Amino acid sequence: YVKGGIRNMSMDSNPMPMPMSDPNAWATAMNNLGMAPMNMTGQPLMSDFDSGLGMMTGMNPMMPGLGYVPPPPLPHDLPIVKEIIHYQSCTLFPPNPNLPFPAMRERPPGCKTVFVGGLPENATEALIVEVFGQLGEIIAIRKSKKNFCHIRFAEEFTVDRALFLSGYRMRLGSSTDKKDTGRLHVDFAQARDDLYEWECRQRLYAREERHRRRMEEDRFRPPSPPPIVHYSDHECSLLGDKIKDEAAFAAAVHVLLTWVERGEVNRRNANNFYSMIQSSNSHIRQLMSQKAAHEKELEVAKDKFKTALSGILAQFEQIVSVFHAASKQKAWDHFSKAQRKNLDMWRKQAEEIRNMQNEELMGIRREEEMEMSDDDMEDTHDPDDSGPVAQVEALKEENDSLRCQLDAYRNEVELLKQEQGKNQEHTPPQHSEEDTIRQQQLTFLQQALQGMQKQLLKMCEEMKQREAELEKSVEDKQQLESQVQSLKEGLESLKKTRIPQVSNTHTHHRSVTHTTHALYSLIDSCIDVSVCSSSGIISTFLHVHPFGASIEYIFSYLQQLDTKINTGQVGALLGRLPCTFRQELTGVGASLEKRWKFCGFEGIKTT
Repeated sequence: YVKGGIRNMSMDSNPMPMPMSDPNAWATAMNNLGMAPMNMTGQPLMSDFDSGLGMMTGMNPMMPGLGYVPPPPLPHDLPIVKEIIHYQSCTLFPPNPNLPFPAMRERPPGCKTVFVGGLPENATEALIVEVFGQLGEIIAIRKSKKNFCHIRFAEEFTVDRALFLSGYRMRLGSSTDKKDTGRLHVDFAQARDDLYEWECRQRLYAREERHRRRMEEDRFRPPSPPPIVHYSDHECSLLGDKIKDEAAFAAAVHVLLTWVERGEVNRRNANNFYSMIQSSNSHIRQLMSQKAAHEKELEVAKDKFKTALSGILAQFEQIVSVFHAASKQKAWDHFSKAQRKNLDMWRKQAEEIRNMQNEELMGIRREEEMEMSDDDMEDTHDPDDSGPVAQVEALKEENDSLRCQLDAYRNEVELLKQEQGKNQEHTPPQHSEEDTIRQQQLTFLQQALQGMQKQLLKMCEEMKQREAELEKSVEDKQQLESQVQSLKEGLESLKKTRIPQVSNTHTHHRSVTHTTHALYSLIDSCIDVSVCSSSGIISTFLHVHPFGASIEYIFSYLQQLDTKINTGQVGALLGRLPCTFRQELTGVGASLEKRWKFCGFEGIKTT
């Protein structure tokens, strides 16, 4: 044997490999120790063992000063046998490979301490340091009098090396005394120092991970807006210049808004704030000019697009006409069957694309027409005629719905009565909770039915009133039509008189007065005298105002003559005579106004 090394042991001239219960675990443990696994004949069992790791034959790789380098992985089905290990004070004999691997506890987190049992009685702490000190740096040894100890290493991987010695039989020197021998049992030990160091390390890792995540979030977080300074005279003067600058206007207005919201305005600096607000208000004209320029650019772009689209459509039409010309018999008969098929397919594709472009152009034109109609459209419906009819139709629909609901309630009441009668026939006459609930439901339904009936009667009365009002309005309409017809006849008679044109205002008034008296004499038989007088006064008033007058202006004039008249009567009178008075819209935008004009002489042709 060679001291301090590992020697292969030969059993006999015809060696036989010994069976093992778990050779892979053994090979892994020896591999972790940095020792090449050998069989019983001394031949290496690993063909790819790296001999350049500083491990030589006859040397113990666990000698102090040799670094631990992880060996290459081992095959799973490789037979491995533990060998005898010699130390200066003792010898370790390998366990029987046929024996099962001893039971071990679960590895605690951050374990650096091992339990070593089965030590010889005469084993000393120096012997323990000699055997386990070659595996790695030892921090502390706690030896007991009962042949076991706890060893705490500096690194966690040293524990895996120490587990390799579990099961070895230790013999001190060459003595065969019972006190000088023992079977080692190495297992994981749970120590509070190991757990505390592991928890500290985990907290350190967690802090590093949080810091890394925070740095990552900060990297992708948008930058914070710059802080806004407080108000001062110097900052106010700078801000006034920035507001006048178009490039810095947005940021300057934001600062101004912040100052106002903070409450920086007081009596002393109110004038400064007023000037800055005035400067910001003057920026509106620039914005409006920019908007007008952009709208003009948009219109130009729309015109260009329409022009280009029209040109494209014209070319599509030419292409489609080419296909149609080619489809005629005098040209179509000269093409082959494949060429005809391709021509037909190309024609259909061209027509589909042409139709799509046509629809797009028509949609653009339709939108433009709708915009124009929205601007110019006026409400021409007469609310006096359509209002009562629409109300009567709505009342009829509501009456029908109420009748349907009433029929549904009646059917439900009848069903409840039938169910109640059946229950009374099949069950003895005693009241239960279900009967009470059904009686309550029946009562509620009867009350709802009564309410619906009352509502139906009320709606019927309202509908009758509406119908009476509608009949009255129809009669009034017929009377108005007869009056309009008589007025038309009177105007036709006036055409023959040929009202002379006048130049000055005095003769103008006098002709209007004669015309009014003629109208009085013509329509006295069919129109009320008060209505005729009001219409004559309004005609004279509007004849003096050729550009028309609002209904309030006309009412203010008539009220001085007749205090009993109101605005509604004036509007109704003007609406009843469409051939004499016409309403027109004048003005633009907010100044839009409805004015009444006199149009009685428009049908008269003068020479």
